[in-house]
Amino acid sequence: MSAFRLENVRLATCLGDGYGLIDDGVIDVADGVIQFVGGRAEAPPTSAEIIDGHGGVVTPGLIDCHTHLVWAGDRANEFAQRLHGVAYADIATAGGGIASTVRATRAATQEQLVQQTIPRLLALIREGVTTIEIKSGYGLSLEHERKQLRAARQLSQQYPIDVVTTLLAAHAIPPEFAGDADGYIQVVTDTIIPKLVAEGLVDAVDAFCEKVGFTPAQTKRVFEAAKAAQKPVKLHAEQLSNQQGSALAARYQALSCDHLEYLDEDGVRAMAASGTVAVLLPGAFYFLRETKLPPIDLLRQYQVPIAVATDANPGTSPIMSLQLMLQMAATLFRMTPEECLRGVTCHAAQALGLSDRGKLAPGLRADLCLWDVTDPAMLAYQFGTNPLHACWIQGQRR
Repeated sequence: MSAFRLENVRLATCLGDGYGLIDDGVIDVADGVIQFVGGRAEAPPTSAEIIDGHGGVVTPGLIDCHTHLVWAGDRANEFAQRLHGVAYADIATAGGGIASTVRATRAATQEQLVQQTIPRLLALIREGVTTIEIKSGYGLSLEHERKQLRAARQLSQQYPIDVVTTLLAAHAIPPEFAGDADGYIQVVTDTIIPKLVAEGLVDAVDAFCEKVGFTPAQTKRVFEAAKAAQKPVKLHAEQLSNQQGSALAARYQALSCDHLEYLDEDGVRAMAASGTVAVLLPGAFYFLRETKLPPIDLLRQYQVPIAVATDANPGTSPIMSLQLMLQMAATLFRMTPEECLRGVTCHAAQALGLSDRGKLAPGLRADLCLWDVTDPAMLAYQFGTNPLHACWIQGQRR
């Protein structure tokens, strides 16, 4: 379908500070691009196909801006062990934790990674996700980080979804570098980043700045290498402690800082000044039974854009539902329904450095979701009954 008009809908444009609602709305699409957004009375004449939305709500296509979707194996046995009282440290000492996912991912072929990821990706597609970020970080070597990123790119070729790839080689210390984090970071900065960027596999570079991850000094080295490769940066920051990673990332104009439970006012202020998006991950907060809430009020006070994502991964957020994240962001973090929707549309787009989507406006990509609801608050209000009626990506119904 090259051109169509969607009418008899409520448009949640995500323009302005709230939903940007337009009642009795019309949206015109041609050649994959939005041509007109407005009320029926202002709509221009058209000869395009008319689609009746039957009073439903239209939003931008949803964007999951933080996932680790490509991995092999699972960690269900560790989940069970923890519930039986085994300490996480003991599981890690026995070879569990991220090390077990690294072993499984390294042992898998690219095609095996793709096949294991497909059900996860389809679950997100069924809920209206039109753009997804997929990080590497379970390979922790040039060969296997390349394999993860290639698998992510292959998925974008096989399924109707846009995939943004993020290199997260600085996720953990691989077993062959045990006790030598600086040595591994040297490999990341001198080999992995430049080579994989040159191969066209990297859209952004991420790192895990934490006491159990990498120090601010090591993170800075990663950022410098990304800057030299002309790639934007992101950061896993302030999840378990305050390492001032967000302020460091802001100095490099990071696209986003993610998790942020221990973020302080200095970090918020730095993010506000640099335009860095705060990506909140309620799934990990829930799964780990955290009690330290991210500083929502401070983020609001400094007008830092807030995005919401699944953090889909095998260890701390094995959740493939962005709709559930809307509900969790509202109930656990007390975000408003408007903030929740903007968190998976316009602010999620900003967290990926994408200015061509995330809102309903002329000239933007026609990534659209039509929902069988009359109030967009329903998207954050309930969970378990998927209200998605139809979805278009670049004007093509999928």
